[in-house]
This record gives sequence, structure tokens and C-alpha cells, in this order.
Amino acid sequence: EVSTDDPETAFCTLANREELNPEEDSIHHCLYQFTRNETLTETNKLLCDVCTQRHYGPKNNISEKKYVYTNAKKQMLISLAPPILTLHLKRFQQAGFNLQKVNRHIKFPEVIDLAPFCTAKCKNVAEGNTKVMYSLYGVVEHSGTMRSGHYTAYVKMRAMNNHLSDLVLRGQSQASETEPVKGQWFHISDTHVQPVSVSKVLSSQAYLLFYERLL
Repeated sequence: EVSTDDPETAFCTLANREELNPEEDSIHHCLYQFTRNETLTETNKLLCDVCTQRHYGPKNNISEKKYVYTNAKKQMLISLAPPILTLHLKRFQQAGFNLQKVNRHIKFPEVIDLAPFCTAKCKNVAEGNTKVMYSLYGVVEHSGTMRSGHYTAYVKMRAMNNHLSDLVLRGQSQASETEPVKGQWFHISDTHVQPVSVSKVLSSQAYLLFYERLL
């Protein structure tokens, strides 16, 4: 979908991202980097139809090789806050001709505010809201190497969230809360299930993170 926005607000976010100063090796830093403002220059310039027509005249008079490319800015932001937020960490890197697993710990919070990564005109956020809060309810962890290993999961058992169901079905949201959903965490490995503390969950090497919208 291509839309024309006011250049003054096109790159504005729901909350001030410049105050974040995210810590490296954290999920906030990952999101900050993924949604950063990029400048497209040289071989990355964009084809500009308006510039081309201004320079060469009407489009039907332009030959295939006569196009004008221009410098541009690019930023990927969230335009629709999802009921369920799934974050997939890229846990591999190129090492010569081989792929190597990334084992370092990435810090992630029990409650996260997505507002600094949402566009100022986020479609399903009430006007005036500057927070889009999510509570962690699931983590998938992988142990092993790129060739073999084992997946386990941390899952929070909690009460049913009827407001979340309304958001899924009707796209309606209420004022956001800032406290995590209460519940008991469990570690699941095949058929073995045992209760664990939230500190144990937050110290895991997350591969997939699952957050639910707080309403």
C-alpha cells in the first residue's frame, strides 16, 4: 500500500524513540535497529515518477531508459498493533561459507511498550494514547548447534483475557495497562513439565518471544 503523507509527520512515532537509549544485546535494541531511519543513496536510490515527469515531460513521452532516481529516506514502523506480538530472533550468522549459531543472551522484558516502534497514526490505538503495552506469555528456546539440537518452551498459565478476544475479533482496544498478566510459568520439554520462576524465564536464550496485548 502506497500512501502520501505529510513529510513532517511521515517518520513520526507514537512515542519518542530518541529517549530510549536501548541497551545493546536487548530486544529493545533489536527493535530500535530494525525500525531505524535509513537514507537511500547511490545504488539504493529510488525511482521517482514525479522527478522523471518534471525532467522529461509526460510519462508517455519517456523512453524506458529515461528515469530519474533520487535520494530517499526509509523507515519500517508498525502501522497496526497486533493482538499477539511474535518476535523471532535471528540466531545465526555467516562464518565464511558456513552458518554459525548465535548463542549470546538477548535481554527481554516481561512487559514491553511497542509505542516507540509504531507510526504516529497507528490504526488501532486510541487517539491520545502514547503507550502500546504487551505482556510476555511464551518463550521458545533452542539448545544445540545449527545441525542438531532440542526445542523447549516456557509458557505462562493465566486467566482468560476476554478483552484480548474482543481485540482479535473486532479490532477494538481499550486503555493500556502497564502491569504483566498474573500467572504461573512452566518449563516444557517434550513430556516433562515443571513450574519455574519468572527470573528463570527471563534468563533463557530466547529464539521466539510471544507477547499479548494489554488492554
